[in-house]
Amino acid sequence: MPQTIRPARAGEAPALSALCKRAKAHWGYDAEFMRLSDASLTIAPALIESGRVLVADDTDGIAGMASLAPLGGEVWDLLHLFVEPRAIGSGAGRLLFVAIAAMARGFGGRMLSIQSDPHAEGFYLRMGARRTGEAPSESIPGRLLPMLEFDLRQE
Repeated sequence: MPQTIRPARAGEAPALSALCKRAKAHWGYDAEFMRLSDASLTIAPALIESGRVLVADDTDGIAGMASLAPLGGEVWDLLHLFVEPRAIGSGAGRLLFVAIAAMARGFGGRMLSIQSDPHAEGFYLRMGARRTGEAPSESIPGRLLPMLEFDLRQE
């Protein structure tokens, strides 16, 4: 599937939020987990307005999305990177990761911080991130998530 990366458009927050929720549910999480995760999977219009949200399009529509937030100094947080379940394995995730890393570099970033879903950790490691430990989930009490870093000075 040919894919292109573009900035998210005003008005796409509901569609991008729905994509994030479908992508998370793809991994078999139960209804309570999904309910607790709802806020972290909801894309605010203000985030799109910040200019820090990218979308992957393919011939079937939106294939994925990624977003950034500043953490301070030269460190940026990979807030979201989700691929539509139908597009998993299509290369959309790789394209989004490369594009969002380039965006962070463009903002002067030297490090990308990634709090990963356990199912996505292998993807980030293949992209060149390294595991730095674990951190508590902001959504699910008692759940620890892999923490990774990606050195933005590497290509």
